[in-house]
Amino acid sequence: MFIGEFTHSIDQKGRIAIPYRLRRALGKGAVITRGLDNCLTIYTQPEWQRISEKLVKLPMTNPKARAFSRFMFSGAVEISFDRQGRALVPEYLRKYAGLKSQAVIAGLYSKIEIWETKAWEAIKIKTESEKEKISEQLEELGI
Repeated sequence: MFIGEFTHSIDQKGRIAIPYRLRRALGKGAVITRGLDNCLTIYTQPEWQRISEKLVKLPMTNPKARAFSRFMFSGAVEISFDRQGRALVPEYLRKYAGLKSQAVIAGLYSKIEIWETKAWEAIKIKTESEKEKISEQLEELGI
């Protein structure tokens, strides 16, 4: 389970330290890919396998299914951690998420998101301002 919010720097080589509390649940490696809302998403190997199995079952005759599969798979890369708990984030993923020298790492139960700090603050403010509306919508879904 991944929970919490952390701010970490990104070094000149494109490495970011993943907090130990999150890293230990990832095991020895993980998969990072483009996330929705212009962030990056890190999945455990089992969670990535589960998502992948669902994606490959989508009908490839459907243009939206093909587009989403391209989005997820073409951006994905396996990552590992060095002795300092850092993972190398490829340049194309850093560029996609607008990451430069700092990032916010957010635990979201079954996955981890990495955000450019200003984008994270903006989405956090938006979510907090709409929390009652969101709560009502979740209640309609039985949550």
